[in-house]
Amino acid sequence: MSDPLSDIVRLLRPQAAFSKGITAAGAWAVRYSPFGEPSFCIVQAGRCVLAVDGQAPVVLETGDFVLLPATPGFLLSDGRTQLPHHIDPVRDPPPDQAIRHGRQDGPPDVRLLGGWFRFAANEPDLLAALLPALVHVRGVPRFSQLVTLLGDEADDDRPGRDVVLSRLVDLLLVEALRAMPAATTPPGLLRGLADPRLAPSLRALHARPAHAWTVAELARHAALSRSAYFERFSRAVGVAPMAYLLNWRMARARELLREGRVSVADAADQVGYRSPATFSTAFLRHTGLPPRRYARQHAATPSAMRS
Repeated sequence: MSDPLSDIVRLLRPQAAFSKGITAAGAWAVRYSPFGEPSFCIVQAGRCVLAVDGQAPVVLETGDFVLLPATPGFLLSDGRTQLPHHIDPVRDPPPDQAIRHGRQDGPPDVRLLGGWFRFAANEPDLLAALLPALVHVRGVPRFSQLVTLLGDEADDDRPGRDVVLSRLVDLLLVEALRAMPAATTPPGLLRGLADPRLAPSLRALHARPAHAWTVAELARHAALSRSAYFERFSRAVGVAPMAYLLNWRMARARELLREGRVSVADAADQVGYRSPATFSTAFLRHTGLPPRRYARQHAATPSAMRS
């Protein structure tokens, strides 16, 4: 049976792009402009306060892990300083060396390892749709170990570096997805998978996207009536079952077309369309481009391809 979380991570093909040590001492506050890319941070020592736009401030302590799936603007500080130093990560990329905020001499009060990553796949909204704007995990040593390994690997130019980094970010994403309590997640795949009635149907749907699914058949996987399943699925996942199936089929089709290993007709067949013309119409309506043009414009380069 398919594992939908693994499906999503494989489709995104995350790639580590940047990681950096950050220290601070004394009075300090830094205001970051919106960045848009997924970013992460782990507190290696000390404590600080993170205030993400639209979210309540969070006190971060040693061992805490934070993931911002779309990285809006945020304030990072000692919790007392009111006048922050402003940084625009898009306009002013961070320096290569470690970053120091506040008092420049003496031992730091807080030590962080932060960074961001990008996706090989052109699916900018997929991760943000799975997670809330701020993921804050406390008391999970695996995050500290993974981020430390990621930072060590990013700092060294050893053979196989890109492969190791991409695998570590895969693990980091999966652990973040696993760590989210179902009650705090927004409607989406995570909440659906946390529902013992809905999870079997989601796994079946992911495993066989080409199957001619009906709501009644999916409801049987959940041991629910058709109407009860439709309502429960729509409430938990945020879209109706057939709309979710369409979204997953189109995501798989985009992946197949980016890879360039199959024809449009084969891609159509693999995601459940017996007629290439019907598939092309649905794909154009969903993505704004016909399949062949999408394949040409989004063809994956060899370096971006991963098994």
